[in-house]
Amino acid sequence: MTQKPKTQLFNFPVLLIIVLLLPLLGFFFFATVFEPRFFLFLSFGLLACILYLAMLRNRLIKKQSEIKLWIQNYGEQVNLAEAGIRREKIAIESFREKIINYSQLKGLTERLSMCLTLEDTSKMFSEEVNRMFGDKDTTIILYLFHSKTGTLGISSSQKGQLRVNIKSKKGDAFDQWIVKTMQPLLIEDTKSDYRFDAERILTQEAREIGSLMSVPLMVGEKALGILRIDHPQENHFTTEDLRFLTTVGDLGAVAIENAQLYEHIEQLAIKDGLTGLYLRRYLLERMPEEISRQMRQKTSLAFLMLDLDHFKQYNDKFGHIAGDIVLRTLGMILSDLFKDPGMLVCRYGGEEFSVMLPDCTRQKALALAEEANKRIAEQTIILRRERTRITVSIGIAMFPKDAQNAKELIHKADQALYRAKQEGRNRVCLFS
Repeated sequence: MTQKPKTQLFNFPVLLIIVLLLPLLGFFFFATVFEPRFFLFLSFGLLACILYLAMLRNRLIKKQSEIKLWIQNYGEQVNLAEAGIRREKIAIESFREKIINYSQLKGLTERLSMCLTLEDTSKMFSEEVNRMFGDKDTTIILYLFHSKTGTLGISSSQKGQLRVNIKSKKGDAFDQWIVKTMQPLLIEDTKSDYRFDAERILTQEAREIGSLMSVPLMVGEKALGILRIDHPQENHFTTEDLRFLTTVGDLGAVAIENAQLYEHIEQLAIKDGLTGLYLRRYLLERMPEEISRQMRQKTSLAFLMLDLDHFKQYNDKFGHIAGDIVLRTLGMILSDLFKDPGMLVCRYGGEEFSVMLPDCTRQKALALAEEANKRIAEQTIILRRERTRITVSIGIAMFPKDAQNAKELIHKADQALYRAKQEGRNRVCLFS
Protein backbone atom coordinates (compact mmCIF):
# COMPACT_ATOMS: atom_id res chain seq x y z
CA MET A 1 0.00 0.00 0.00
CA THR A 2 1.40 3.41 -1.02
CA GLN A 3 2.08 5.69 1.99
CA LYS A 4 1.16 9.36 1.84
CA PRO A 5 4.08 11.76 2.31
CA LYS A 6 4.27 13.33 5.79
CA THR A 7 3.26 17.00 6.08
CA GLN A 8 6.20 19.23 7.11
CA LEU A 9 5.63 21.16 10.36
CA PHE A 10 7.87 24.04 9.34
CA ASN A 11 8.60 25.68 6.05
CA PHE A 12 12.39 25.88 5.73
CA PRO A 13 12.65 29.27 3.91
CA VAL A 14 10.33 30.96 6.41
CA LEU A 15 12.31 29.53 9.32
CA LEU A 16 15.53 30.73 7.72
CA ILE A 17 14.23 34.27 7.34
CA ILE A 18 13.05 34.33 10.97
CA VAL A 19 16.42 33.09 12.20
CA LEU A 20 18.26 35.77 10.21
CA LEU A 21 15.93 38.70 10.82
CA LEU A 22 15.27 38.32 14.57
CA PRO A 23 18.91 38.98 15.60
CA LEU A 24 19.10 41.88 13.16
CA LEU A 25 15.92 43.38 14.62
CA GLY A 26 17.34 42.95 18.13
CA PHE A 27 20.63 44.69 17.15
CA PHE A 28 18.67 47.46 15.45
CA PHE A 29 16.60 48.09 18.57
CA PHE A 30 19.66 47.95 20.85
CA ALA A 31 21.62 50.34 18.61
CA THR A 32 18.77 52.80 18.43
CA VAL A 33 18.11 52.89 22.18
CA PHE A 34 21.43 52.19 23.88
CA GLU A 35 24.46 52.20 21.60
CA PRO A 36 24.52 53.80 18.13
CA ARG A 37 27.90 52.17 17.33
CA PHE A 38 26.09 48.91 16.93
CA PHE A 39 24.84 50.17 13.54
CA LEU A 40 28.26 49.20 12.17
CA PHE A 41 27.75 45.62 13.33
CA LEU A 42 24.23 45.82 11.99
CA SER A 43 25.58 46.78 8.52
CA PHE A 44 28.03 43.88 8.54
CA GLY A 45 25.16 41.57 9.53
CA LEU A 46 22.99 42.84 6.71
CA LEU A 47 25.84 42.38 4.24
CA ALA A 48 26.34 38.81 5.44
CA CYS A 49 22.64 38.13 5.06
CA ILE A 50 22.67 39.54 1.53
CA LEU A 51 25.65 37.37 0.57
CA TYR A 52 24.04 34.30 2.07
CA LEU A 53 20.74 35.01 0.28
CA ALA A 54 22.62 35.46 -3.01
CA MET A 55 24.29 32.11 -2.48
CA LEU A 56 20.88 30.53 -1.80
CA ARG A 57 19.48 32.14 -4.95
CA ASN A 58 22.27 30.65 -7.09
CA ARG A 59 21.66 27.24 -5.60
CA LEU A 60 17.93 27.62 -6.30
CA ILE A 61 18.54 28.62 -9.92
CA LYS A 62 20.90 25.66 -10.36
CA LYS A 63 18.33 23.34 -8.83
CA GLN A 64 15.61 24.70 -11.12
CA SER A 65 17.86 24.13 -14.16
CA GLU A 66 18.47 20.55 -13.06
CA ILE A 67 14.72 20.04 -12.63
CA LYS A 68 14.02 21.49 -16.12
CA LEU A 69 16.70 19.25 -17.63
CA TRP A 70 15.21 16.24 -15.84
CA ILE A 71 11.73 17.15 -17.13
CA GLN A 72 13.11 17.45 -20.68
CA ASN A 73 14.85 14.08 -20.40
CA TYR A 74 11.69 12.56 -19.05
CA GLY A 75 9.69 14.09 -21.94
CA GLU A 76 12.16 12.67 -24.45
CA GLN A 77 11.89 9.24 -22.86
CA VAL A 78 8.12 9.50 -23.00
CA ASN A 79 8.27 10.47 -26.71
CA LEU A 80 10.66 7.62 -27.45
CA ALA A 81 8.40 5.20 -25.60
CA GLU A 82 5.35 6.43 -27.52
CA ALA A 83 7.22 6.19 -30.83
CA GLY A 84 8.28 2.65 -29.93
CA ILE A 85 4.69 1.76 -29.08
CA ARG A 86 3.53 3.18 -32.41
CA ARG A 87 6.20 1.17 -34.26
CA GLU A 88 5.16 -1.96 -32.42
CA LYS A 89 1.52 -1.32 -33.30
CA ILE A 90 2.44 -0.85 -36.96
CA ALA A 91 4.57 -4.00 -36.90
CA ILE A 92 1.77 -5.96 -35.23
CA GLU A 93 -0.75 -4.68 -37.79
CA SER A 94 1.62 -5.49 -40.65
CA PHE A 95 2.20 -8.94 -39.21
CA ARG A 96 -1.56 -9.45 -38.88
CA GLU A 97 -2.05 -8.42 -42.54
CA LYS A 98 0.70 -10.82 -43.61
CA ILE A 99 -0.96 -13.65 -41.72
CA ILE A 100 -4.26 -12.83 -43.44
CA ASN A 101 -2.52 -12.62 -46.84
CA TYR A 102 -0.70 -15.91 -46.32
CA SER A 103 -3.97 -17.52 -45.27
CA GLN A 104 -5.64 -16.19 -48.43
CA LEU A 105 -2.75 -17.43 -50.58
CA LYS A 106 -2.98 -20.85 -48.94
CA GLY A 107 -6.70 -21.00 -49.68
CA LEU A 108 -6.10 -19.84 -53.26
CA THR A 109 -3.47 -22.52 -53.82
CA GLU A 110 -5.70 -25.25 -52.41
CA ARG A 111 -8.70 -24.24 -54.52
CA LEU A 112 -6.70 -23.88 -57.72
CA SER A 113 -5.10 -27.29 -57.18
CA MET A 114 -8.57 -28.84 -57.34
CA CYS A 115 -9.17 -27.47 -60.88
CA LEU A 116 -8.04 -29.43 -63.93
CA THR A 117 -9.49 -27.74 -67.01
CA LEU A 118 -8.58 -24.25 -68.15
CA GLU A 119 -12.20 -23.10 -67.92
CA ASP A 120 -12.56 -24.22 -64.29
CA THR A 121 -9.17 -22.77 -63.37
CA SER A 122 -9.95 -19.37 -64.91
CA LYS A 123 -13.34 -19.23 -63.21
CA MET A 124 -11.97 -20.22 -59.80
CA PHE A 125 -9.03 -17.83 -60.11
CA SER A 126 -11.30 -14.88 -60.94
CA GLU A 127 -13.63 -15.70 -58.05
CA GLU A 128 -10.74 -15.89 -55.58
CA VAL A 129 -9.24 -12.59 -56.78
CA ASN A 130 -12.66 -11.00 -56.47
CA ARG A 131 -12.94 -12.32 -52.91
CA MET A 132 -9.57 -10.80 -52.02
CA PHE A 133 -9.77 -7.42 -53.75
CA GLY A 134 -13.30 -6.95 -55.03
CA ASP A 135 -16.33 -4.99 -53.95
CA LYS A 136 -19.51 -3.97 -55.73
CA ASP A 137 -17.65 -1.35 -57.83
CA THR A 138 -14.42 -3.23 -58.56
CA THR A 139 -14.02 -4.84 -62.00
CA ILE A 140 -11.72 -7.85 -62.35
CA ILE A 141 -10.62 -8.96 -65.82
CA LEU A 142 -8.57 -12.02 -66.71
CA TYR A 143 -6.96 -11.97 -70.16
CA LEU A 144 -5.25 -15.01 -71.69
CA PHE A 145 -3.05 -15.27 -74.77
CA HIS A 146 -4.36 -17.62 -77.47
CA SER A 147 -2.11 -20.68 -77.65
CA LYS A 148 -1.87 -20.58 -81.47
CA THR A 149 -2.38 -16.98 -82.59
CA GLY A 150 -0.86 -15.30 -79.53
CA THR A 151 -3.61 -12.68 -79.45
CA LEU A 152 -4.96 -11.35 -76.16
CA GLY A 153 -8.54 -12.29 -75.29
CA ILE A 154 -10.84 -12.10 -72.28
CA SER A 155 -11.15 -15.34 -70.33
CA SER A 156 -13.39 -13.99 -67.55
CA SER A 157 -14.65 -10.62 -66.30
CA GLN A 158 -16.79 -9.70 -63.33
CA LYS A 159 -17.89 -6.72 -61.28
CA GLY A 160 -18.78 -7.64 -57.75
CA GLN A 161 -20.64 -10.95 -57.98
CA LEU A 162 -21.92 -10.34 -61.52
CA ARG A 163 -20.35 -10.92 -64.91
CA VAL A 164 -19.69 -7.72 -66.82
CA ASN A 165 -19.42 -7.13 -70.56
CA ILE A 166 -16.10 -5.52 -71.49
CA LYS A 167 -16.09 -3.46 -74.68
CA SER A 168 -12.37 -3.88 -75.44
CA LYS A 169 -12.18 -7.63 -76.02
CA LYS A 170 -8.45 -7.55 -76.77
CA GLY A 171 -7.58 -5.01 -74.07
CA ASP A 172 -7.28 -1.22 -73.99
CA ALA A 173 -4.21 1.04 -73.80
CA PHE A 174 -3.46 -0.05 -70.22
CA ASP A 175 -3.46 -3.72 -71.20
CA GLN A 176 -1.36 -3.08 -74.31
CA TRP A 177 1.20 -1.35 -72.09
CA ILE A 178 1.44 -4.54 -70.03
CA VAL A 179 1.82 -6.61 -73.22
CA LYS A 180 4.73 -4.42 -74.35
CA THR A 181 6.57 -4.13 -71.03
CA MET A 182 5.51 -7.27 -69.17
CA GLN A 183 5.79 -5.28 -65.93
CA PRO A 184 3.24 -4.66 -63.14
CA LEU A 185 1.25 -1.44 -63.51
CA LEU A 186 -0.30 0.77 -60.80
CA ILE A 187 -2.23 3.92 -61.74
CA GLU A 188 -3.59 5.87 -58.80
CA ASP A 189 -5.37 8.41 -61.02
CA THR A 190 -5.94 7.64 -64.70
CA LYS A 191 -6.69 11.28 -65.52
CA SER A 192 -3.35 12.59 -64.28
CA ASP A 193 -1.07 9.80 -65.54
CA TYR A 194 1.02 11.26 -68.37
CA ARG A 195 1.67 7.86 -69.98
CA PHE A 196 -1.92 7.39 -71.15
CA ASP A 197 -4.50 9.46 -72.98
CA ALA A 198 -7.41 9.36 -70.52
CA GLU A 199 -9.89 11.02 -72.88
CA ARG A 200 -9.25 8.51 -75.64
CA ILE A 201 -9.57 5.57 -73.25
CA LEU A 202 -12.86 6.89 -71.90
CA THR A 203 -14.27 7.10 -75.43
CA GLN A 204 -13.17 3.52 -76.11
CA GLU A 205 -14.47 2.13 -72.83
CA ALA A 206 -17.90 3.07 -71.51
CA ARG A 207 -16.90 2.13 -67.95
CA GLU A 208 -15.48 4.83 -65.68
CA ILE A 209 -11.93 3.98 -64.63
CA GLY A 210 -10.40 6.11 -61.87
CA SER A 211 -7.56 3.84 -60.74
CA LEU A 212 -6.27 0.41 -61.62
CA MET A 213 -3.55 -2.15 -61.07
CA SER A 214 -2.52 -4.89 -63.45
CA VAL A 215 0.09 -7.65 -63.49
CA PRO A 216 1.33 -9.98 -66.24
CA LEU A 217 0.80 -13.71 -65.71
CA MET A 218 4.14 -15.32 -66.45
CA VAL A 219 5.87 -18.64 -65.80
CA GLY A 220 9.56 -18.11 -66.38
CA GLU A 221 9.82 -16.31 -69.73
CA LYS A 222 6.44 -17.57 -70.96
CA ALA A 223 3.62 -15.00 -70.93
CA LEU A 224 0.19 -16.53 -70.31
CA GLY A 225 -2.04 -13.48 -69.85
CA ILE A 226 -2.89 -10.42 -67.75
CA LEU A 227 -4.75 -10.01 -64.47
CA ARG A 228 -6.31 -6.55 -64.14
CA ILE A 229 -8.36 -4.84 -61.43
CA ASP A 230 -9.85 -1.36 -61.89
CA HIS A 231 -12.12 0.91 -59.85
CA PRO A 232 -14.08 4.10 -60.68
CA GLN A 233 -12.54 6.02 -57.75
CA GLU A 234 -9.04 7.51 -57.74
CA ASN A 235 -6.36 6.33 -55.28
CA HIS A 236 -8.25 3.13 -54.55
CA PHE A 237 -5.15 0.90 -54.80
CA THR A 238 -1.78 1.10 -53.04
CA THR A 239 1.70 -0.24 -53.66
CA GLU A 240 1.08 -2.95 -51.08
CA ASP A 241 -2.01 -4.02 -53.04
CA LEU A 242 0.05 -4.27 -56.22
CA ARG A 243 2.76 -6.28 -54.43
CA PHE A 244 0.19 -8.73 -53.11
CA LEU A 245 -1.55 -8.93 -56.50
CA THR A 246 1.80 -9.82 -58.09
CA THR A 247 2.13 -12.79 -55.73
CA VAL A 248 -1.46 -13.83 -56.46
CA GLY A 249 -0.75 -13.52 -60.20
CA ASP A 250 2.29 -15.79 -59.91
CA LEU A 251 0.21 -18.52 -58.26
CA GLY A 252 -2.54 -18.09 -60.84
CA ALA A 253 -0.06 -18.29 -63.72
CA VAL A 254 1.26 -21.65 -62.49
CA ALA A 255 -2.29 -23.00 -62.16
CA ILE A 256 -3.23 -21.76 -65.64
CA GLU A 257 -0.13 -23.33 -67.18
CA ASN A 258 -0.92 -26.63 -65.46
CA ALA A 259 -4.49 -26.50 -66.81
CA GLN A 260 -3.21 -25.80 -70.33
CA LEU A 261 -0.77 -28.70 -70.09
CA TYR A 262 -3.55 -30.97 -68.82
CA GLU A 263 -5.83 -30.06 -71.72
CA HIS A 264 -2.94 -30.50 -74.16
CA ILE A 265 -2.27 -33.98 -72.80
CA GLU A 266 -5.97 -34.78 -73.05
CA GLN A 267 -5.97 -33.63 -76.67
CA LEU A 268 -2.93 -35.81 -77.39
CA ALA A 269 -4.81 -38.76 -75.93
CA ILE A 270 -7.84 -38.33 -78.22
CA LYS A 271 -6.37 -36.53 -81.26
CA ASP A 272 -3.95 -37.58 -83.94
CA GLY A 273 -0.73 -35.58 -83.83
CA LEU A 274 -0.27 -35.63 -87.61
CA THR A 275 -3.71 -34.64 -88.90
CA GLY A 276 -5.23 -33.03 -85.80
CA LEU A 277 -8.29 -35.28 -86.15
CA TYR A 278 -9.82 -37.39 -83.39
CA LEU A 279 -8.54 -40.93 -82.95
CA ARG A 280 -10.54 -44.14 -83.29
CA ARG A 281 -10.70 -44.59 -79.51
CA TYR A 282 -12.60 -41.33 -79.12
CA LEU A 283 -14.92 -42.29 -81.97
CA LEU A 284 -15.75 -45.63 -80.31
CA GLU A 285 -16.56 -43.78 -77.07
CA ARG A 286 -18.81 -41.25 -78.78
CA MET A 287 -20.73 -43.52 -81.14
CA PRO A 288 -22.84 -45.40 -78.53
CA GLU A 289 -23.85 -42.09 -76.93
CA GLU A 290 -24.81 -40.60 -80.28
CA ILE A 291 -26.72 -43.73 -81.32
CA SER A 292 -28.68 -43.60 -78.05
CA ARG A 293 -29.56 -39.99 -78.74
CA GLN A 294 -30.68 -40.82 -82.29
CA MET A 295 -32.90 -43.58 -80.92
CA ARG A 296 -34.56 -41.21 -78.42
CA GLN A 297 -35.15 -38.56 -81.06
CA LYS A 298 -36.06 -41.15 -83.73
CA THR A 299 -33.64 -39.67 -86.27
CA SER A 300 -31.01 -41.26 -88.51
CA LEU A 301 -27.24 -41.22 -88.34
CA ALA A 302 -24.80 -41.64 -91.22
CA PHE A 303 -21.35 -43.17 -90.91
CA LEU A 304 -18.68 -42.80 -93.61
CA MET A 305 -15.51 -44.84 -94.01
CA LEU A 306 -12.82 -43.37 -96.33
CA ASP A 307 -9.64 -44.96 -97.59
CA LEU A 308 -6.86 -43.43 -99.69
CA ASP A 309 -6.46 -45.14 -103.04
CA HIS A 310 -2.98 -46.59 -103.77
CA PHE A 311 -1.48 -44.90 -100.71
CA LYS A 312 1.41 -47.38 -100.62
CA GLN A 313 2.52 -46.13 -104.03
CA TYR A 314 2.94 -42.59 -102.67
CA ASN A 315 5.12 -43.86 -99.84
CA ASP A 316 7.22 -46.02 -102.15
CA LYS A 317 7.64 -43.28 -104.77
CA PHE A 318 8.06 -40.16 -102.65
CA GLY A 319 8.91 -41.49 -99.17
CA HIS A 320 7.10 -41.54 -95.84
CA ILE A 321 7.43 -37.77 -95.34
CA ALA A 322 5.45 -37.26 -98.53
CA GLY A 323 2.91 -39.76 -97.22
CA ASP A 324 2.50 -37.65 -94.11
CA ILE A 325 1.86 -34.60 -96.30
CA VAL A 326 -0.88 -36.49 -98.14
CA LEU A 327 -2.54 -37.59 -94.88
CA ARG A 328 -2.34 -34.09 -93.43
CA THR A 329 -3.86 -32.59 -96.59
CA LEU A 330 -6.71 -35.10 -96.54
CA GLY A 331 -7.38 -34.31 -92.88
CA MET A 332 -7.58 -30.57 -93.66
CA ILE A 333 -10.08 -31.15 -96.50
CA LEU A 334 -12.31 -33.33 -94.33
CA SER A 335 -12.17 -30.90 -91.40
CA ASP A 336 -13.15 -28.03 -93.65
CA LEU A 337 -16.06 -29.90 -95.24
CA PHE A 338 -17.50 -31.61 -92.16
CA LYS A 339 -17.40 -28.70 -89.70
CA ASP A 340 -21.06 -28.38 -88.68
CA PRO A 341 -21.93 -28.92 -84.99
CA GLY A 342 -22.13 -32.61 -84.12
CA MET A 343 -20.11 -33.86 -87.09
CA LEU A 344 -17.09 -35.90 -86.04
CA VAL A 345 -14.09 -36.58 -88.31
CA CYS A 346 -11.58 -39.23 -87.19
CA ARG A 347 -8.43 -40.85 -88.40
CA TYR A 348 -9.53 -44.45 -88.05
CA GLY A 349 -6.08 -45.91 -88.64
CA GLY A 350 -3.28 -45.73 -91.20
CA GLU A 351 -4.76 -44.21 -94.36
CA GLU A 352 -8.36 -44.86 -93.24
CA PHE A 353 -10.62 -42.03 -92.07
CA SER A 354 -14.19 -41.99 -90.77
CA VAL A 355 -16.94 -39.40 -90.43
CA MET A 356 -19.98 -39.55 -88.14
CA LEU A 357 -22.95 -37.43 -89.26
CA PRO A 358 -25.77 -37.21 -86.69
CA ASP A 359 -29.28 -36.12 -87.70
CA CYS A 360 -28.42 -36.88 -91.32
CA THR A 361 -30.56 -38.46 -94.02
CA ARG A 362 -29.34 -40.98 -96.57
CA GLN A 363 -29.58 -38.43 -99.40
CA LYS A 364 -27.67 -35.77 -97.48
CA ALA A 365 -24.95 -38.24 -96.48
CA LEU A 366 -24.53 -39.30 -100.10
CA ALA A 367 -24.33 -35.67 -101.27
CA LEU A 368 -21.69 -34.80 -98.66
CA ALA A 369 -19.69 -37.92 -99.50
CA GLU A 370 -19.78 -37.07 -103.22
CA GLU A 371 -18.66 -33.51 -102.43
CA ALA A 372 -15.77 -34.83 -100.31
CA ASN A 373 -14.74 -37.23 -103.07
CA LYS A 374 -14.79 -34.38 -105.60
CA ARG A 375 -12.80 -31.93 -103.46
CA ILE A 376 -10.15 -34.51 -102.65
CA ALA A 377 -9.75 -35.51 -106.32
CA GLU A 378 -9.40 -31.84 -107.37
CA GLN A 379 -6.80 -31.01 -104.71
CA THR A 380 -3.28 -30.66 -106.11
CA ILE A 381 -0.43 -31.77 -103.85
CA ILE A 382 3.23 -30.99 -104.59
CA LEU A 383 5.51 -33.87 -103.57
CA ARG A 384 9.20 -33.36 -104.23
CA ARG A 385 8.43 -30.63 -106.77
CA GLU A 386 6.03 -32.90 -108.62
CA ARG A 387 2.35 -32.00 -108.86
CA THR A 388 0.14 -34.95 -108.05
CA ARG A 389 -3.44 -35.75 -107.04
CA ILE A 390 -5.03 -38.25 -104.70
CA THR A 391 -8.37 -40.06 -104.65
CA VAL A 392 -10.37 -41.85 -101.98
CA SER A 393 -12.98 -44.57 -101.82
CA ILE A 394 -15.95 -43.98 -99.49
CA GLY A 395 -18.46 -46.37 -97.95
CA ILE A 396 -21.69 -45.22 -96.25
CA ALA A 397 -23.91 -47.01 -93.73
CA MET A 398 -27.01 -45.65 -91.99
CA PHE A 399 -28.45 -46.08 -88.53
CA PRO A 400 -30.99 -47.51 -87.88
CA LYS A 401 -31.69 -48.67 -91.46
CA ASP A 402 -28.47 -50.68 -91.96
CA ALA A 403 -27.35 -51.41 -88.38
CA GLN A 404 -28.65 -51.43 -84.80
CA ASN A 405 -25.48 -50.71 -82.87
CA ALA A 406 -22.10 -49.01 -83.27
CA LYS A 407 -20.09 -52.13 -84.02
CA GLU A 408 -22.50 -53.27 -86.69
CA LEU A 409 -22.65 -49.78 -88.20
CA ILE A 410 -18.85 -49.62 -88.58
CA HIS A 411 -18.83 -53.09 -90.11
CA LYS A 412 -21.51 -52.20 -92.67
CA ALA A 413 -19.71 -48.98 -93.67
CA ASP A 414 -16.50 -50.97 -94.07
CA GLN A 415 -18.31 -53.42 -96.35
CA ALA A 416 -19.56 -50.52 -98.48
CA LEU A 417 -15.99 -49.18 -98.64
CA TYR A 418 -14.72 -52.60 -99.75
CA ARG A 419 -17.31 -52.60 -102.53
CA ALA A 420 -16.16 -49.15 -103.67
CA LYS A 421 -12.63 -50.51 -103.90
CA GLN A 422 -13.77 -53.49 -105.93
CA GLU A 423 -15.73 -51.31 -108.34
CA GLY A 424 -12.63 -49.32 -109.31
CA ARG A 425 -11.91 -46.88 -106.42
CA ASN A 426 -12.44 -43.10 -106.42
CA ARG A 427 -16.17 -43.52 -105.81
CA VAL A 428 -18.88 -43.53 -103.13
CA CYS A 429 -20.93 -46.62 -102.29
CA LEU A 430 -23.94 -47.00 -100.04
CA PHE A 431 -24.43 -50.18 -98.06
CA SER A 432 -27.18 -52.24 -99.57
